[in-house]
Amino acid sequence: MLINCTNCRTPLQLPPGAPSTVRCAICQPISQVTVAVADDNRSSTPPPPLPWPYHQTPAGPIPNVQGRKRAVICGIAYKNTNMFLKGCINDAKCMRYLLTKRFHFPEDSIVMLTEDEADPYRIPTKANMMMAMYWLVQGCQPGDSLVFHFSGHGSQQRNYSGEEADGFDETLVPLDYETQGMIVDDEINATLVRPLPPGVRLHALMDCCHSGTALDLPYLCRMVSETGHYVWEDHRPMTGTWKGTSGGEVISFSGCDDHQTSSDTTALSKVTNTGAMTFSFIQAIESGQATTYGNILNSMRHAIRSVGTNGGGVPAGAPNTNLMNMLLSGGSVSGHLLKQEVQLTANETFDVYTKPFFI
Repeated sequence: MLINCTNCRTPLQLPPGAPSTVRCAICQPISQVTVAVADDNRSSTPPPPLPWPYHQTPAGPIPNVQGRKRAVICGIAYKNTNMFLKGCINDAKCMRYLLTKRFHFPEDSIVMLTEDEADPYRIPTKANMMMAMYWLVQGCQPGDSLVFHFSGHGSQQRNYSGEEADGFDETLVPLDYETQGMIVDDEINATLVRPLPPGVRLHALMDCCHSGTALDLPYLCRMVSETGHYVWEDHRPMTGTWKGTSGGEVISFSGCDDHQTSSDTTALSKVTNTGAMTFSFIQAIESGQATTYGNILNSMRHAIRSVGTNGGGVPAGAPNTNLMNMLLSGGSVSGHLLKQEVQLTANETFDVYTKPFFI
């Protein structure tokens, strides 16, 4: 079940056998639990998202109370497991640098979830990730700019509702997936997409495997030639389930198509592991290729496609910016062709070559 934090109104999911108090991961105050929680016959199905709006605009000492920009950045390395990824936390740190230095996001408007965080409520568990997503859209108003970035493992699981043409839901893999399960695209859509009100824009950057339609958005921009010709594919479920927003705008860049895998690789930087999609996204912005959504998409796809054919990586003459230096010095694939194609999905169609890119 869910209760709302008494201070910031963030929905808090109560674990089995919940005590009489629960601490909010966002603003830290403790809320009293006044509703009894049964210990038996619990369903493993995640609770449905709260209807929009979630009571009121956030208040108290939580991120972004003073600004119109906010972001959730999640990087998971899965340390000490056979799923270890070397570049994901580096991706997360570089995305935070990009948002604060290039796009002027206030430092305290960004919720960072990695295994390196000292606060246990900022560790990328399923509960913490879901709570951060709730926070991201809570109380947003016209003119707000939101960003959700995920670098980690993605997967798929069988869909039984008939909403997926290929029969599979796309999933994000939280740190505690073995006990709490994965985060399904339906949950992401219901939490980040459907509540978004008019005048609010959300950019999602999904650097993980099987991520093409990870937000379950209605339309996918399919590049049908290397010259940049594209068509919009209609991915609205035949069941009639609404997967769009409540008037807001959502545009998502994904590391690969639903049937593909995304690389954690040294092939682009030549120095350290990074997510191929995150690296190519930052490179496109730093090199001045991010004028329109079509230009940035083609730049990312070209950078990844070129790996193993003409050397790939940072092109000759590319600007040696602080952010590129950070990527090259920060911190399992290397040195061969990357078989992934960056995808763009959205809640509505548009001309990708005339629509300016901005966050």
